[in-house]
Amino acid sequence: MASREMRIMSSKDNSYGRTDDNIGGEICVSDSFSDLQEQPLGFDQVSTNSKNDSAKGVSAIVVSYYTGPLLARAIASLKHQPEIDEIIIVDNGNWDDAVLNAADIGGDDGRDRPIDVHIISGQGNIGFSSACNLGARKAKFSHLLFLNPDAVMPQGSMATFLEGCQNIENSDPEDEHYKPWMMGVKLVGSDGIEQSGARRHTLTPWRALVEATKLYRIAPKHPYFRRFNMNNDPCPGEVCMVPVTSGACFLIPKQDYFKIDGMDEHFFLHVEDIDFCLRFAKAGGRVFYNPNVEVMHFKGSSRTSKTSIEYYKTKGMQRYFAQHFTGVYPPLFLPLVSVLLWLRFGMFACVNTLRRSLGFLGLRSRRGYQVTERAKALAPRPLERN
Repeated sequence: MASREMRIMSSKDNSYGRTDDNIGGEICVSDSFSDLQEQPLGFDQVSTNSKNDSAKGVSAIVVSYYTGPLLARAIASLKHQPEIDEIIIVDNGNWDDAVLNAADIGGDDGRDRPIDVHIISGQGNIGFSSACNLGARKAKFSHLLFLNPDAVMPQGSMATFLEGCQNIENSDPEDEHYKPWMMGVKLVGSDGIEQSGARRHTLTPWRALVEATKLYRIAPKHPYFRRFNMNNDPCPGEVCMVPVTSGACFLIPKQDYFKIDGMDEHFFLHVEDIDFCLRFAKAGGRVFYNPNVEVMHFKGSSRTSKTSIEYYKTKGMQRYFAQHFTGVYPPLFLPLVSVLLWLRFGMFACVNTLRRSLGFLGLRSRRGYQVTERAKALAPRPLERN
């Protein structure tokens, strides 16, 4: 089926495109993604189009799957950033009109012109990686900002973000010594404490074994037992390089994103950002962490079950290790790590199933209900500046 875009009629002027004061720009809804798929990912194709044809600016991409009320808050926070030129929402599945209602939320304060919101839907739940690539192909501007639907950017964050990017050496695409780059931010919870994920070491099979078996407790300061996440280490005071950052919020030039064909679509959910950072570094790219940009991240707002999330994490790690570390470790080490990871998943699934059973019996509060209530309480809160 050919892709078509539907512009919502305005009751004010009977013209195509939203003109309501609380909406501002156009809201375009694409009910199929077949046309977008016609352009294959690849360095040769995108390195030409992205560099020469993309206008200078920022395209924000949000992938949503039954996110709940927090989606509207995430979109509103993006509209509060004058430096963002368009918002692309990839709807992998949501309740009726949930995405459209989220796109209607106002927040064009401080803008010279209204922002356009594009909604891509109809493809079903194709996974996070595929949805990111889908949104990136739709983007019109030179830089891509990926933001989780359960994350909020306080006012002024994008300006600080871009300021940090400008200070990176050889970050201008016109520079003959240009080096590809991407930049993550400091993720914090509602309590203001830094979350894990935004600055991490390279994930190796040994490090995964240390984490899964908690061997780091034996000698926490020994380099062989160094933990994967760095959030318990002192936070740097300025932009610095890290091996891995989080896919929950990062900025990257569009041409650099496609130099390694974007996200690996074999990863359905989780581990794709770890894989992306490693492939990006292998291709000569640099991964930066900006501690001056704090993005509030509310975990657990999606309807996806915890067991499913852990399943995709385990499956993703198995693929990641096979892809990057085959032949690096002794022959039996990778199978051993895989067995331990799946045993860990099995134990988790059993415990989680027991907890849910107790919840159905009324003996334990159901987490899904708690998350939904928390999201409803947080969604109406005003955005705050850092």
